[in-house]
Amino acid sequence: MNLKTRTWLLITLNFSLVASVAADPDLPGFAKLIEKYGAVVVHISATAQQSRPWSKDRLEQSRFPNALSAAQRVHGPAPEDPKKPGLVASSLGSGFVISEDGYILTSAHVVKEAAEITVKLRDGREFVAKVVGSDQRSDVALLKIQANRLETAIFGDIAKLKVGDWVLAIGSPFGFEYSATSGIVSATGRNLPNEHYIPFIQTDAAINPGNSGGPLFNLKGEVVGVNAQIFSRTGGFMGVSFAVPIDLALHIGEQLKTHGYVKWGWIGVAIQDVTRDLAVAFEVDEPAGALITDILPGGPASKSLLKVGDIVLGYQGRAIERSAELPQMVGLTLPGTPATLVVFRGGKRQALVVSVGELVSKPSNRISQREASGRGRKSLGLALAELTAGDRKRENLTYGVRVKKVSAGPAHSAGMQAGDIILEVDGKWIGHPSVFYRLVAHAGKDKPLAVRVRRGQSSLFLALWPTE
Repeated sequence: MNLKTRTWLLITLNFSLVASVAADPDLPGFAKLIEKYGAVVVHISATAQQSRPWSKDRLEQSRFPNALSAAQRVHGPAPEDPKKPGLVASSLGSGFVISEDGYILTSAHVVKEAAEITVKLRDGREFVAKVVGSDQRSDVALLKIQANRLETAIFGDIAKLKVGDWVLAIGSPFGFEYSATSGIVSATGRNLPNEHYIPFIQTDAAINPGNSGGPLFNLKGEVVGVNAQIFSRTGGFMGVSFAVPIDLALHIGEQLKTHGYVKWGWIGVAIQDVTRDLAVAFEVDEPAGALITDILPGGPASKSLLKVGDIVLGYQGRAIERSAELPQMVGLTLPGTPATLVVFRGGKRQALVVSVGELVSKPSNRISQREASGRGRKSLGLALAELTAGDRKRENLTYGVRVKKVSAGPAHSAGMQAGDIILEVDGKWIGHPSVFYRLVAHAGKDKPLAVRVRRGQSSLFLALWPTE
């Protein structure tokens, strides 16, 4: 076979491959979906008083706070509005209609500090909207326009949303109205660094400034999320986008409509994940659940039978696999509800009841911790010191020992740091360094010790393998 023939065959095969892919019935076509359901999407322009000018620096900070390291809320600024003297355009965003009489869901940051909000429908009609309510924690806002017989969104079942499902986003990136982008669901129940109450949907659909508040559709044309944030090191789209699940957004919208604000539940505990070593240390079957590291004084949990060291395995009949799931479940519980928690303590499960309180400020952030790397060496690699009277008063502690230095060894492998205050070892209070060393020396070598330490204003458990 000569070169010309081989080249012709190669080109023919490539065209055949492209044709077969293009004809693949499993690949989605979004045109009909956009035509049928796109009318529920609205374009939002929010303006602020000119007496409070939005400088370029402030606009950039509002659009992309902590742009090099954090999830970004995505709305975009626009230039001064010549049609509205005395006002300057502050942001552009998107939204979607949820009721025939003009209720619209969007992102809270799109309409924050806005003096006037204009909503534009796909048919070109424009309305002045009022903010019914806005919740900064979830970044969801509810708007109302004076209109009737509007086309409304159909809502999907979040429980049926799977990683790998196709999704479609419609919005106004950079002010380009009714732009559509597609992708797949990358993850569900995603917990972001500074917000543990929202189980975000992660997608790779392109989301940019102006997409905020727009709907995320599944292939049935059902809205499954509200596009809210991106994760970016440059301020632009990098393939990691986040949406608020529609069931949560609707729950928040209903509370905003009824109360004007959202009542978030809380129980007043700090928690962490259960690593494999901690599971062995607490003698629980598998590394699952939420390990309680602190109970906040005066909080709902402090008035219950919950204890530090309990591992919460279930909440109101739902199993907890990861610690991030607990605050999400508690947050959606109406304050005043007696909630049943299944906890693992002392080798057995038991059910405890906590009366859920109302969250008025953020509880302590969940602390991440490094998993222990295995058995230790002959030296712990740890230097300890007693707490001074000043330490005890400043830290409000009656017991504990301070870690002065950590070098190579089991303590370093466990994640211990200089400045930590060791409070307990396997549930036993530590009042002097000698007590700590004695407990470690007499511990068995078949499982790690559960060491509770104070770090900053929070506590966490570390899995420390005893010396050989």
